Amino acid sequence: MSTVELRGFGWRHAGRKAWAVRDVDLRIEHGERVLLLGASGAGKSTLLAALAGLLAEDSGEQAGEVLIDGKDTGIVFQDPQTQLVMARAGDDVAFGLENRGVPRDEIWPRVRKALDAVGFPYGLDRSTHALSGGEQQRLAIAGAIVTDPGLLLLDEPTANLDPAGAALVHDTIAGLRLDATLILVEHRVAAALPLVDRVVVLAAGEGVLADGTPEKVFATHGEELANAGVWIPDVEHAPRKATKIGEVRVSREDIAIHAGQALAITGANGAGKTTLALQLGGLTKPTGGRVQTWAGPDPHRWPAKVLATRIGSVFQNPEHQFVTGRVRDELALGPRRTGRPLSIVDALLERLRLAPLALANPFTLSGGEQRRLSVATALATAPEVLILDEPTFGQDLRTWRELVDLIADLRDEGRAIVLVTHDADLVETVADWRYPL
Repeated sequence: MSTVELRGFGWRHAGRKAWAVRDVDLRIEHGERVLLLGASGAGKSTLLAALAGLLAEDSGEQAGEVLIDGKDTGIVFQDPQTQLVMARAGDDVAFGLENRGVPRDEIWPRVRKALDAVGFPYGLDRSTHALSGGEQQRLAIAGAIVTDPGLLLLDEPTANLDPAGAALVHDTIAGLRLDATLILVEHRVAAALPLVDRVVVLAAGEGVLADGTPEKVFATHGEELANAGVWIPDVEHAPRKATKIGEVRVSREDIAIHAGQALAITGANGAGKTTLALQLGGLTKPTGGRVQTWAGPDPHRWPAKVLATRIGSVFQNPEHQFVTGRVRDELALGPRRTGRPLSIVDALLERLRLAPLALANPFTLSGGEQRRLSVATALATAPEVLILDEPTFGQDLRTWRELVDLIADLRDEGRAIVLVTHDADLVETVADWRYPL
């Protein structure tokens, strides 16, 4: 097991004025299970990266100390596909042991033990590409524990998963019998509380805001945490439904999205939600049927400059659509190429709480900040239709509500909105109808 201690810890990414995290004094004892909370941008992922030794000296500036007394550290990230490196399940779990030079006759018994520990339902030869999102994340956890780490770090391990996959991962974590300290980051608190015995809340740039048992932290600081953007249990949302529906903007077979309407495409991981979104957005050619729009059929044939002013798309992985080195430049790129006024840039920076990050490199933003930037880039060309793939991914309560209000406002202004999402709260709050796959 590992004892973790941070003494005045802080980290500032290279080229940034503001610290990603600062003045953190924290001690976590052997075997504790800790839920790490905080608003978007509070530094949760940065702190985990520091504990995992993933912050290179030349990538920023560190203050204070990080002390870990114990064995290896294992980490599991938000997206399991970024961690799976081999084609077969057994080989993927064995990868870490092979890199450490573990004797071959010890590797496979340890691989089987790790797979059994996470309840992996298939054999060693199972293709990693044939697994559902929840199964992939279960495999990633097996790869993290196979080295018998003293510290296990889980950075939003259910963020990209459908409800069934998320439940699968939470059941896996609950069932782990490890001689290890565990630190878990999750935005949605309720499902994570049964997995932990302690809650630590970070305040952006101000160290630890709250620390104690879940019952004590939420009873004492519940309102303060909600105001700071933390997803407290049993939070309620006021529904915002369409008031005026216009003509059809995009359609395909049994789908028709009208101006002033928000459609939610839902379904399990691997059901084809993102594929459908890409087709409706004119980014790929349909393999069957035909996409019709108010401006003509087959948007995949339109020039990019024309498509960007008619249909805006936000990808599931926001970093896949960043092409510049500064947030402001990223937002200005679309308007410059399509002849739109650049005045929209400052308005979007303010609206989506990105103004303090205008000069930052998009790839140094937190996951929630990157998601808001990707939404802003789609809005910058003022398209009539918006295709948003997991738009609320990684958001704290405050920014989630702001994004929901923005989506509802855009719909009420007459935009047609398509939401690909696992977020049941988003569907209930703003979607006018649901298309399940």
